[in-house]
Amino acid sequence: MYYDFLGRQIASSKQSIMKIAIGSDHAGYEEKETIKKQLEQMGIECEDFGTDSARNSVDYPDFAALVGNAVTSGKADRGILVCGTGIGVSIAANKIPGVRAALAWSAETAKLARSHNDANVLTVGARTSTPENIKEIINAYITSQFEGGRHALRVEKIAQLEKK
Repeated sequence: MYYDFLGRQIASSKQSIMKIAIGSDHAGYEEKETIKKQLEQMGIECEDFGTDSARNSVDYPDFAALVGNAVTSGKADRGILVCGTGIGVSIAANKIPGVRAALAWSAETAKLARSHNDANVLTVGARTSTPENIKEIINAYITSQFEGGRHALRVEKIAQLEKK
């Protein structure tokens, strides 16, 4: 069984286990660790692509590339990236063909990123969102599904832009 952060069932054990690739720079390290615990409580597997400390300054594009590549290669179903604002990792991840990274600052933006834009990588800012807000953002992202329909054509148009 999979549960949201309020303890409500969101999936049965008959469904395949969702796997999340997660990464951060030094500014997002502490929040990344908290998100990993939240995902574990929801029954979701996650693979941590670093960084492994808040003590040493690191370059966020390196971790965005690792998470983005894990998602596009199929090693992970979705990705989550954390930096100070969420902006840098979003820009970097979106350079990976096939990644649709979205910066969310509320549960509503996370839900819409997933349901309308089929975002396969979520980014959040550890310095710009409260821990409780990030918890709600993660929950909304994980529990939302792509709606398809009219949105599918738009997502396909985004994919075509990568080929130009």
